[in-house]
Amino acid sequence: MTQTDQDIIIRIAAKGDGVTANGRHVALTAPGDHIRADGSIIPGPHHVEAPCTHFPSCGGCGLQQLDEEALAEFVSDRVTGALAGQGVEPLHVLPPHVSPPRTRRRASLRAARSGNRITIGFAEEGSHKLIDLDMCEILDPRLFALLAPLRRLLVHILPDRRAAHVRLSLVDQGVDLLLEGVRVEGLAADEALGEFARDHGLARLVIDEGDGQQTRWEPEAVTISFGGVPVPFPAYAFLQATPDGEAALVAAVMDAMPDRGVVADLFSGLGTFALALGANRPVYAAEGARDAILSLKAGAHRAQRRLVADHRDLFRRPLVPEELNRFAGIILDPPRAGAREQVLQLAASQVPVIAYVSCNPGSFARDAAHLTSAGYRLESVRPVGQFRWSTHVELVGIFRK
Repeated sequence: MTQTDQDIIIRIAAKGDGVTANGRHVALTAPGDHIRADGSIIPGPHHVEAPCTHFPSCGGCGLQQLDEEALAEFVSDRVTGALAGQGVEPLHVLPPHVSPPRTRRRASLRAARSGNRITIGFAEEGSHKLIDLDMCEILDPRLFALLAPLRRLLVHILPDRRAAHVRLSLVDQGVDLLLEGVRVEGLAADEALGEFARDHGLARLVIDEGDGQQTRWEPEAVTISFGGVPVPFPAYAFLQATPDGEAALVAAVMDAMPDRGVVADLFSGLGTFALALGANRPVYAAEGARDAILSLKAGAHRAQRRLVADHRDLFRRPLVPEELNRFAGIILDPPRAGAREQVLQLAASQVPVIAYVSCNPGSFARDAAHLTSAGYRLESVRPVGQFRWSTHVELVGIFRK
């Protein structure tokens, strides 16, 4: 075979396709794969057999053909590529952290009923068709173990030709389960719910029939712990996807913060960073979601932490430079859209260090350009791939002035 009748994949693009030197995009390839003129693939050194039988149909994963080296390189490239697009160059790109298989502690699945058949899984990529999971290489085994008994339960509470959401979280007490779109009618269905929760040792079972959440089982108050502090956990509240991914993000933030002085955690959520940092120092935490900030306030109060929890919409009312300049460091962990309004205020401030945690390299790069043009330097970025085998990448960027 000659080189003229094939192309070689040189990198994986942001959406997961392999790219050749001449710009051709080929799905389900890995760096080093050879592409024949007819489109067939000769696997290269980084192309491996997918560990899951549902790949590539299942939309939960898109990159199981990559070996560990190529997957880590993709995670880093997602970050550096986005920054390059905005003309921002970090001083250091730290080695990426990629979560191992079967560690996802939070997942939202779909369930559908047709007659007595219940299907539970992720949708096919670009489709509403569900893949009925009989294995999963990303979910924590404690979550996956519930799928088979859930199929038996949903026969009693999911109307025919209807779909439901199955939202699972691992909390301090075990599995927290939220079922949305179900219909509990009659004594048998009600008893089936209780038996299911008891038999499978759920931490909590919450249902939503369309008119709000109802807690059906909660033997003890459900919590999630950060920095050793248990915090009340609203049903399917936001959590970092994996414990090891959270630990990598927290470690990067803690390393960047000064030893002394008050720090601010903006978009604090339930307190992932505020409570990890606040064991021996005062922390100001701001969050726009009311349930989250009330939970953080309650947990911090019980643990006697020096923490001020502020219910504040940072999109409409960001902290201004006069407020920001009181802090020795700022932690920023906004949603996917980024934090443009708050970043513009930070750019005008004199805060010495900003640890920006992002779940979207694109919006992070845009915000990084604002900060660097105002005199901050991007000292380092740490890419984090919690959503293994997907194109979703997180990171921590450390800015100093």
